[in-house]
Amino acid sequence: MMNSLGKFAFLKTFCSALACAGMLACSGAMAAPIGIDLVKNGGFSLASGNGQIDYNTTIANWSSGGYNFLFAEGTADTTGAVSWFGGPLTLWGANNGGAHALASSSNGGNFIGADGDYGVAPIRQLIDGLLVGHQYEVSFEWAAAQQWGFSGETTEHWRVNLGDDAATWQATGIYSNANHASSGWMNHSMVFTATSTSEWLSFLAAGTPEGEPPFSLLDGVSMRELARTEVPEPASIALLAAGLGLLVLRRRRAGSAG
Repeated sequence: MMNSLGKFAFLKTFCSALACAGMLACSGAMAAPIGIDLVKNGGFSLASGNGQIDYNTTIANWSSGGYNFLFAEGTADTTGAVSWFGGPLTLWGANNGGAHALASSSNGGNFIGADGDYGVAPIRQLIDGLLVGHQYEVSFEWAAAQQWGFSGETTEHWRVNLGDDAATWQATGIYSNANHASSGWMNHSMVFTATSTSEWLSFLAAGTPEGEPPFSLLDGVSMRELARTEVPEPASIALLAAGLGLLVLRRRRAGSAG
């Protein structure tokens, strides 16, 4: 028969095991990005030069019918990009009297500038090779800016979606931009669940106020599947509890026999 100290040690071990099982059941699966980047040309380096996308310039693997522009690094507040109005469109920066210099993303090189108030339309890419029901992490850098020649405070953000379901759109935080200013680049990630093997990845600029063009900037887009680390199912935890229960019963019988 176990003495009092032995019973206490056994019960402590039993309770600890059950507590661990409970924590596993409640914690859920851990997720981490795996595999290849499913986005092609996520840094916009493969392009035909500065300009309004799909009007007077093209970006490999991307399409857009809106007032959205490709800028090479260092050109947004200097030479700018020609729009469908004929003249170059520029953003406020240190080279044209802006409050400060336009920052460069960590990716460097080309980036997107999209009007969040006028001619708003998504920039998008068709993503293939998806697994239905699997989760994918979309990561990117973004910043806020303003069109040169206009004055006043603005707000900027991005809306992002995978697929055509209006209910699955997600948004970055809203950046409040001072007059003639811009923000630094910010990293952002979102998780989407695939509903088809091929779906459109879309980025839609949004901003205020009307008539004082707010511009959202975009660079370094990537998308990877999320792997899930398996944890014990409830049935497995129940088996663990049952096994510990049998151990208690065996101990009791052994104590009675002694």
